[in-house]
Amino acid sequence: MSGFNISFKDKCIVVTGGNRGIGYAFTRAVANAGANVAVIYRSAKDAEQVTQEVGKEFGVKTKAYKCDVSDTDLVNKTMKQIDSDFGGSVVGLIANAGVSVVKPALELSHDDFQKVYDVNVFGVFNTARAIAKHWIDTKKQGSIVVTSSMSSQIINQSALNTPLTQVFYNSSKAAVSNLVKGLASEWAPHGIRVNTVSPGYVNTDQTSHMDKKVRDHQANNIPLKRFAEPHEMTGQAVLLLSDHATYMTGQEYFVDGGQLIW
Repeated sequence: MSGFNISFKDKCIVVTGGNRGIGYAFTRAVANAGANVAVIYRSAKDAEQVTQEVGKEFGVKTKAYKCDVSDTDLVNKTMKQIDSDFGGSVVGLIANAGVSVVKPALELSHDDFQKVYDVNVFGVFNTARAIAKHWIDTKKQGSIVVTSSMSSQIINQSALNTPLTQVFYNSSKAAVSNLVKGLASEWAPHGIRVNTVSPGYVNTDQTSHMDKKVRDHQANNIPLKRFAEPHEMTGQAVLLLSDHATYMTGQEYFVDGGQLIW
């Protein structure tokens, strides 16, 4: 292997939640590296159009699939369809879908818990297991990258010494970061690598709706003094999917502007 070019030409990468926010940046990044891309989305009306436009821009095959990642049967069916549509060329998965409920802990309900954990933890497990089972059955190797969060390690602040009230989100990210270690250890004998990319504060539609004072406070407490742009999350994920990372598994990689230094 010469040089450090990364190419996924004639290979397929699956991206859950790949039609918006950080997921959309992942879709664009792997397409730019030559990958054909299968995007899994839940309900967005523009997902198919967004996915098609990425394919046209980078000259690769793209297709969107509507699928609730918490539905095991549907996930398995969707993965089989993707494998068929892309000729058995799936070599990577970015499990990026995630949700949050922002409420004080005393107001949270079991429904809120299920909403967050069904997607952030069980949904990741569902999609990872589906593709891993296919790879094991067909004796193929692959790489899985899970989007977690620096919130797996910290309690985000909304103002000075005031927590952002999202305990289910934070704990779900801690759970999924540890889940990755377990999956990596079980699937390593099959040549399947599983890693986590944990973003810090990122400029997305979701964070743009936050109070500006909160955003400014958060940015001022980051060593780099700013939120990231979505594309700044993609380098680590693309590396982990590539042949340059064949000895990397079971790890959590923080892309947080230095937030966890302090």
